[in-house]
Amino acid sequence: MSSVESHQEQLSQSDPSPSPNSCSSFELLDMDAGGLYEPVSPHWFYCKIIDSKETWIPFNSEDSQQLEEAYGSGKDCNGRVVPTDGGRYDVHLGERMRYAVYWDELASEVRRCTWFYKGDKDNKYVPYSESFSQVLEETYMLAVTLDEWKKKLESPNREIIILHNPKLMVHYQPVAGSDEWGSTPTEQGRPRTVKRGVENISVDIHCGEPLQIDHLVFVVHGIGPACDLRFRSIVQCVNDFRSVSLNLLQTHFKKAQENQQIGRVEFLPVNWHSPLHSTGVDVDLQRITLPSINRLRHFTNDTILDVFFYNSPTYCQTIVDTVASEMNRIYTLFLQRNPNFKGGVSIAGHSLGSLILFDILTNQKDSLVDMDSEKVAPNIVTAEGDTLTLEEDLKKLQLSEFFSIFEKEKVDKEALALCTDKDLQEMGIPLGPRKKILNYFRTRKNSTGINRPTLQPASGVTVSNISKESGFCSKTDATGNGDYLDVGIGQVSVKYPRLIYKPEIFFAFGSPIGMFLTVRGLKRIDPNYKFPTCKGFFNIYHPFDPVAYRIEPMVVPGVEFEPMLIPHHKGRKRMHLELREGLTRMSMDLKNNLLGSLRMAWKSFTRAPYPALQASESTEETEAESESSSEKLSDVNTEETPMAVKEEVPPINVGMLNGGQRIDYVLQEKPIESFNEYLFALQSHLCYWESEDTVLLVLKEIYQTQGIFLDQPLQ
Repeated sequence: MSSVESHQEQLSQSDPSPSPNSCSSFELLDMDAGGLYEPVSPHWFYCKIIDSKETWIPFNSEDSQQLEEAYGSGKDCNGRVVPTDGGRYDVHLGERMRYAVYWDELASEVRRCTWFYKGDKDNKYVPYSESFSQVLEETYMLAVTLDEWKKKLESPNREIIILHNPKLMVHYQPVAGSDEWGSTPTEQGRPRTVKRGVENISVDIHCGEPLQIDHLVFVVHGIGPACDLRFRSIVQCVNDFRSVSLNLLQTHFKKAQENQQIGRVEFLPVNWHSPLHSTGVDVDLQRITLPSINRLRHFTNDTILDVFFYNSPTYCQTIVDTVASEMNRIYTLFLQRNPNFKGGVSIAGHSLGSLILFDILTNQKDSLVDMDSEKVAPNIVTAEGDTLTLEEDLKKLQLSEFFSIFEKEKVDKEALALCTDKDLQEMGIPLGPRKKILNYFRTRKNSTGINRPTLQPASGVTVSNISKESGFCSKTDATGNGDYLDVGIGQVSVKYPRLIYKPEIFFAFGSPIGMFLTVRGLKRIDPNYKFPTCKGFFNIYHPFDPVAYRIEPMVVPGVEFEPMLIPHHKGRKRMHLELREGLTRMSMDLKNNLLGSLRMAWKSFTRAPYPALQASESTEETEAESESSSEKLSDVNTEETPMAVKEEVPPINVGMLNGGQRIDYVLQEKPIESFNEYLFALQSHLCYWESEDTVLLVLKEIYQTQGIFLDQPLQ
């Protein structure tokens, strides 16, 4: 401030004193100018490193207000912690640092900002430090009060700031190579604009998020550390997903928001790639990686090899343990920070992440508590309430006379559940009782969850045969005996951890689940099968996604039917799809009409001459033929009806995997994507994070479980 005060003294000495006659007018001008000054309104920003550059991002208006209230409360700021960004980040006010709560992230600097200058190569404004902003504000106050401008200041970085007038304030960079005697820097280079107050700079400040959280969704990423074409992390992509959901809640659930029925859905990322690659496997891979095409090989090691890691018993165990433990840890921490949360939990997975979640869900138990019976008989798990003995079961089936045979062979309930038709035949059980026993235990296995036996490999790790344990599907042996249940399905030997909650819905984005199950040797999924602890399952994919596969044909093999078409978030089918379907219907109608006309013309040419008496009969035949042809045409037209019309009523039962609802849901491609499927194939696999249609489907299904529906049903 010494340079500012000396500069003001020089100005007062050089300026002539006003005459007595002009004194009154000067005082009036001074009073008017002094009344124009208003203190600047501060706004809080945090610094993020984006593309190796510091970028200052404003807090939303509610968070900034909370920080300002905590700053101005007069209490000791050193111990103050203010939750921001919906509780996902904590700001330590004394340190001026911002820390992530649920995941690992570098801490970012926080600043109370009032003065800004334009950056080097972009139009983004950079805030001055809090101390120098205070100097600028005091200088500005004096200039406005005294109506004396052209104030020149020097920043701690030897930058020159000149306040010409309230509308024109500039900033000059320091001159390189200034002398060692500390001479005053000169005004050189291109001046940068200086702005006072956040309202004068071009920056988007969002409103705060609703405090009420209705539902929690964990999002698991696929292969590699990057989740989209911009090489962003799962945290950044989930941020986009969350932002889209907040916008859609305002546009499509406006009535429910106005009635304060809903708040928002919280999406939290789950990262398993970093823990996997911190096990030292990258160092081992580097030793055997060829030196040629280095970048491509590094990309392969960091991304595509994650698929092979998941098929390795050692690293598959690491992956499933990481995913389950992270979701359990975050859920516990979330409940601690949100003690009033009463909503449900759902999970979502992208690409390989959806397969990981599918395997984990398949291996959950009905009870959330580990059963003591597993320690006694680890291969058999009986559901709660099944307390009947083998003798009582046989009595229930009116087969008590065969109990002595089982007692002689030392066969108990668990052993009988493992017996095949051939085993019972060797014991001397007749055909009728054999079928009754096998059907009884098969039905009880599907309803109560008795697990199939597990293989014990040399390594001692238990093979968890997910499909067989859960009544997933069955195979037929070489003799054609449908009662043969295969034990191994080609899945790796891992022990699946338990989740401490029951997910309500499982969303799979761009999922290869169907392909992996088929490669493991599964032919079909039992229509009666459902996840032990999860009610819903939605397989969502883009039509050009090269990684995505369908699920419904595995439940209903041999029947061809289209997936459910996801409505556009604006309430209609995309224009180019409607045009394409309209042209398809028109061409089919023209073809059918043309064929019908040619057929009638050919018959008229080849018809033999008839007496006049038979003309009426031939007319009747012609009418009958035309009616039959029109019926055929109507059948063809029925088959060629557009996808949306066919999907209004599900054509067939697709099983209980999604509670009786459809499972496969396909997005509508954009007009530009329809020109070249191959060009947009990779992009289509990574499109879900910013897809309004995907997010709206997720929100619609989540809020339907709470009895809340869209303002207007989408067509």
